[in-house]
Amino acid sequence: MSFLNGATVGFDTADNKAVFIDQTLLPNEYKEISTDDYQEIFDAIKLLKVRGAPAIGVFTAIALAVLMNKSQSTIYDELFAELKEYCEKLILCRPTAVNLKWATEEMLRIAEKCNADNFKQNITNQAMKMIEYDIAICRKIGEYGAELLENCNSVLTHCNAGRLATVKYGTALSPVYVAKEQGHNIKVYADETRPLLQGARLTAFELCDAGIDTTVICDNMASFVMKNGLVDAVLVGCDRVALNGDTANKIGTSGVAILAKHYNIPFYVCMPFSTLDKNIKKGDDIVIEMRDGDEIGEMWYEKPMIPETAKTLNPAFDITDHSLITAFITEKGIITADEIKKYI
Repeated sequence: MSFLNGATVGFDTADNKAVFIDQTLLPNEYKEISTDDYQEIFDAIKLLKVRGAPAIGVFTAIALAVLMNKSQSTIYDELFAELKEYCEKLILCRPTAVNLKWATEEMLRIAEKCNADNFKQNITNQAMKMIEYDIAICRKIGEYGAELLENCNSVLTHCNAGRLATVKYGTALSPVYVAKEQGHNIKVYADETRPLLQGARLTAFELCDAGIDTTVICDNMASFVMKNGLVDAVLVGCDRVALNGDTANKIGTSGVAILAKHYNIPFYVCMPFSTLDKNIKKGDDIVIEMRDGDEIGEMWYEKPMIPETAKTLNPAFDITDHSLITAFITEKGIITADEIKKYI
């Protein structure tokens, strides 16, 4: 099981281990980790070793199955209470990504229908189903997106919403991969995506590995690229979508959307319906994760790049208003923000 074979996270059922690529080491080191340790699993999500909303959701399901398979209890109430406790702790790792919550709710829903004898097996089966489900919906997003981009020669993307953000294919990059399979080579401009550099480290890594023409730009170069007609469309992923279409995605996405609107360039959000939060009416209601300021001034430098007395503000996400989004590319087709509620 490896990225080169198309998998980012996996479930080793023979040894009951959660398997993942440590994305914090890319692109300079490729390392797969296989574990059944709660703290290592918790840290994998919290420290962004596993990242990307769909991948987080699937990995959470795998992790819960692995942890429950280790349980010594044979009493249903104890098993359910243990599962619920793990769910509550894992949700705290990344509060903005709705797929994490979605995965815990799915596992609890299955658990409610179990008994002590089939509890572990049913939880394991559900995790495997969620792996296959993620692959299938990402493939559909790719097919719909590739058709939409038939006349596009190049796109711009922000952060990483490709294979490394899902089990396989990706969301925002899935149309590019499917288009390549169909003989249509689309060039990609990848925003570096400060401060964690997911675009430079991860998007460029996986696209180049797939043989796709890739150009990395600094975040503040997007306007130059658009003004000079170097891109035909923008493709981004999403971590949470409100019922009105307001979308939470990696910090900087809303700025890209504003630029695209100004230059009359289509701005597409690739949205698995698992990222739609039916309990959130608008973007203002989405909780934004705030991260350590060291990511801005110290993470990538030998010496601190910010004076000690300077403060930092490090929101992990921002909200793109639905009015800036041309359309959503989903596993059910191409839809507008106004059409989202029809699919609830």
